[in-house]
Amino acid sequence: MTLTGISIRLLAFLSLLVGIFFCFNRTTGAVQSGGRRRSYLLYVPESYHPDRPTPLVISIHGFVQWPAHQRGLSGWNRLADEHGFLVVYPRGSGFPLHWNAGPISKDKGKSQGEVDFFVDLLDHLSHRYNIDPQRIYANGMSNGAGMTHLLACELPDRIVAFGGVAGAYLYPEHLCQPAYPIPWIVFHGQDDPVVPFQGGSSSVHQGRIRFPSIEAWVKMWAEHNGCESHPQIEQITPEITRLMYSRCEDDVEVVLYAIEGGGHTWPGGGWLPVWLTGKTNRDIDATALMWEFFDRYSSDP
Repeated sequence: MTLTGISIRLLAFLSLLVGIFFCFNRTTGAVQSGGRRRSYLLYVPESYHPDRPTPLVISIHGFVQWPAHQRGLSGWNRLADEHGFLVVYPRGSGFPLHWNAGPISKDKGKSQGEVDFFVDLLDHLSHRYNIDPQRIYANGMSNGAGMTHLLACELPDRIVAFGGVAGAYLYPEHLCQPAYPIPWIVFHGQDDPVVPFQGGSSSVHQGRIRFPSIEAWVKMWAEHNGCESHPQIEQITPEITRLMYSRCEDDVEVVLYAIEGGGHTWPGGGWLPVWLTGKTNRDIDATALMWEFFDRYSSDP
């Protein structure tokens, strides 16, 4: 497909999303942050009891997406019902909705404002619910995974483990150096047309953005965590390869699920148009695997 063809299809899809956005962009709460009203969608399972400290999962939507879309794409509410945790889907800003997820050193005002929003959101929710401060986790899709990465860099004292799906990580040349080892679980399609698995730029971004190689990016986190230099490699299914860095400091792990033929999609998750995002793999459930990973970690009291 030519670049022009991709651009036309992308514009058509964005127009469709705009229409859907106005119909279904619902949020359940808001918080004042940086002089602005920032909103979120919160899910509280029926099993929640205010006398019991409860884990919180933060799930962050991608570019041109919104909280309810992330809820449907990921299926976190179902896991929340099964395992008894809260889920919050924060809302980005601007039009189309997005996250300013670049390094603070390069764009301090906007990126710091996003981090401040998450600090204010956590404080806001903690005043209203009995959230276990030792069991707060963050994950995201695409630009939302990039925002998750920024949180790993800036808020490792508030969030204990992180996950990314089809992540648009904007740290190609260096990595931040948080004070703590950071547990990461990552899913990325090897045929992702938006954020290439091998790194570089994609035709969708028309060369404006360059991304790191996913394997190299994961290895940088493993090095930061003091893990073994070579990952354990396991073929989970004919299309799924798991690379796991273990024996890291504080017993954290860094795990990558590389998905042969996978696109810019959420494995096992909701529908996305194949003509734009590529194939959604159904061999694994990224959300269930993420929760299984998160559930092993809690911060020191």
